[in-house]
Amino acid sequence: MNAFRFSTEPLDTAALQREMRDVTCGGFAAFEGWVRNHNEGMAVTRLEYEAFVDLAEKEGARIVHEAIERYGVTRAACVHRVGSLALTDVAVWVGVSAAHRDEAFRACRYIIDEVKHRVPIWKKEHYENGDSGWVNCERCAAPAAHRREYADPYAHEGDHHLHNYLHDEHPHDGAHHHDHPPVLTPDYSRQIALKEVGIPGQARLLAASVLVIGAGGLGVPVLQYLAGAGVGRIGIIDADRLEPSNLHRQTWYALADCGREKATLAAERINALNPEVHVQAHSLRLDAGNADRLADGYDLILDCSDNFTTKFLLNDLALRTRKPVLFASVYQYEGQLQLVRGDDDTACLRCVWPEATRDGIVGNCAEAGVLGPVPGVFGSLQALEAIKLLLGMPGLEAGDMLLFDLLSLNTQRLRAKRAPDCDAHRRAGMALPAPLPVELEVQFDSLADAQSAGFLFVDVRDARERADDPLSAPALNLPMSKLLTDAAMLDSGGRYLLICATGKRSAAAADLLRSQGFNDCRSLRGGLKGLKASA
Repeated sequence: MNAFRFSTEPLDTAALQREMRDVTCGGFAAFEGWVRNHNEGMAVTRLEYEAFVDLAEKEGARIVHEAIERYGVTRAACVHRVGSLALTDVAVWVGVSAAHRDEAFRACRYIIDEVKHRVPIWKKEHYENGDSGWVNCERCAAPAAHRREYADPYAHEGDHHLHNYLHDEHPHDGAHHHDHPPVLTPDYSRQIALKEVGIPGQARLLAASVLVIGAGGLGVPVLQYLAGAGVGRIGIIDADRLEPSNLHRQTWYALADCGREKATLAAERINALNPEVHVQAHSLRLDAGNADRLADGYDLILDCSDNFTTKFLLNDLALRTRKPVLFASVYQYEGQLQLVRGDDDTACLRCVWPEATRDGIVGNCAEAGVLGPVPGVFGSLQALEAIKLLLGMPGLEAGDMLLFDLLSLNTQRLRAKRAPDCDAHRRAGMALPAPLPVELEVQFDSLADAQSAGFLFVDVRDARERADDPLSAPALNLPMSKLLTDAAMLDSGGRYLLICATGKRSAAAADLLRSQGFNDCRSLRGGLKGLKASA
């Protein structure tokens, strides 16, 4: 018997069943789709089926062979009618013989669902009122919903030799009387059509797990595309709450969501986009104490953070656990991607930058500014590379850095070399940089209180920021760019309080100055923003 074929004549189901018999099999399951006399409130008199035969036979045979391979059954076949069919005629028949009933039943269901979804067959219903309408059967099935069942054992009580007669009761999207809206489920057919994906690739995505650090400008497109592609398990880590200033680039969220935790919001959006994805949200900051625990069980980690501390923490985690991390970074109109596999032979971040860059020295989006589509482009690229990595497709190699300038549209691809003296590799993950000492940051209710404590103020903001929001006290104006190159103008014995908008740049600058001998150098915790919030 051919794996899949069409017939213009009525089907002899008893003869078809005899063709499937095999003395080595203890289980048999069959599906019969019958022509019924009604559909969505309309009285049906007969049906007509047409098919794009050449393509349909090839795709149908492919589906049957997929079922045989997937479930380990012995024999399987499908026969579909074409032409005019009367009421109670059998429109489609599927038969499966297997060693046991479980795989026979599951393979049978897989074949009928995939045939209805993927094979180009059209059905025309004729009604008692003289009207008629064509229905593309691709729209009648919801195979993705059943794939959850395919992945789990299916228990069915009864005899080992089963004959399962099922009526065809899928809702149809005809042009008449939509009394019951169809149940919507994810449809991966467009990516399954790619030869690099196919059914095996989609199964790999469903079995994959990805941990995403950050649900902001980079994380939003990453999470959208991973969930849309059908990655089975996604973890989200983000400690921030949504702010109105985020929305021009984090367009997944709404103005009414402001104040809510981003991780929770992102999980809700994933559930709405693809309920098949198992998502875990963690509204906390990744640190040395929780990184190993939170990353456990994931195949791949995507860094969508905006600070160097997290990036180098993840780099060391990759080396320690041999778990690949795909990094993305954005600065104004530029960005880069880099893959660290965590093995002994390829480069890591510390092979290029042995000392972790201090946060605040290079501005993040809040400080340096960004156009919304820029992180969107790099997040989309990061999602693409992640999917390619999960599918085993060619892509970014370990140690490669892809640099992209979105103003000029120039791209560069650099290969970072494994540093033979990389301390992180030698120790399979060096200790994280020590956290900033508690005394590095101090908090005051007002600048007057800080003056009373004997501090001299150093404003590290740029001229535009100072003009928009001037200090209410005398200060030495040393923007970060000048401070990093001309710290000699300060007295190393002075008692300085560094000030910026949020406290991040000033903390980084104060830490740097301390490393250069400025032992009594502090940073205003929370910056001017924190000062105003406490007023």
